[in-house]
Amino acid sequence: MPAGGLDFATPVSPGGYRWWYLDALSDDGHHGLTIIAFIGSVFSPYYAWSGRKAPEDHVCLNVALYGPRARWAMTERGHRTLDRDTDRLTIGPSALQWDGDRLTVEIDEIAVPLPRRIRGRVRLIPESLSHRPFVLDGQERHRWWPLAPVSRIEVELDRPALRWSGPAYLDSNAGEEALETAFRFWTWSRAAHKEGATVAYDAQRRDGSDIFLGLDFDRRGQVREIELPPPTRLQSGLWGVRRAARCDRGDVQLMRTFEDAPFYTRSQLSGRLCGRQVAAVHESLDLDRFAMPLVKLMLPFRMPRRSG
Repeated sequence: MPAGGLDFATPVSPGGYRWWYLDALSDDGHHGLTIIAFIGSVFSPYYAWSGRKAPEDHVCLNVALYGPRARWAMTERGHRTLDRDTDRLTIGPSALQWDGDRLTVEIDEIAVPLPRRIRGRVRLIPESLSHRPFVLDGQERHRWWPLAPVSRIEVELDRPALRWSGPAYLDSNAGEEALETAFRFWTWSRAAHKEGATVAYDAQRRDGSDIFLGLDFDRRGQVREIELPPPTRLQSGLWGVRRAARCDRGDVQLMRTFEDAPFYTRSQLSGRLCGRQVAAVHESLDLDRFAMPLVKLMLPFRMPRRSG
């Protein structure tokens, strides 16, 4: 991949996936945002039921707004709606454009379960780019690239009417097989602080081994691996998904739960990590649960599929 890793044209092999993920919190603390563009949507029941033969026929832009005007959209679409080259990825009526120093996301999606439109523009401006990807499994079939861990975002939406800015994060994941083939469970968090950002990745592999990554990013794009404090257990989600976060001697507070699903939670945390006061976005993913047929039958309610 080219410097920066934003080559949207990189092929995705049958059975595989690629996604580009960004999240942000507003400076005033009232709003949050997550956007994920998928090729070979890893959480799609339709992709799983198809045998994962054609990842480009299972694409979507997941948009989640948190706060006073919360909305959530994740409409899966087929290959006819996908257009991409090195710097631009179009999925249906929405698109991501990289111009060398910022990522612009043009959003035009319909929320579920209430059919309300999400339309507008988001600009993510990295303070620097990281050129170092990481392998997550022993077979080197799953890779994670924290592209721009220290960024700013500008949100300008018409529907709903929202204008805000704040600290943001951008990464990309790619793999050659289903996530649940290689992993049982993982927790991940990115913690913003004055010096930059600290990212924690804890994954339980299907083969019984574990991976623990502690990465500290400064505002110049330099990264160093660090030893993180032990995890502190947090209150489980309503569906029972367990949560644990790296923090200094239990100094962590669960501020908000953004997502609470049968196999997944996304949360906002506050506390101290490696001696710094941080505001963090945290996720827990239970892939044993996701692999259950009953869970997949529940997903179309939140993840409709359209041919166009």
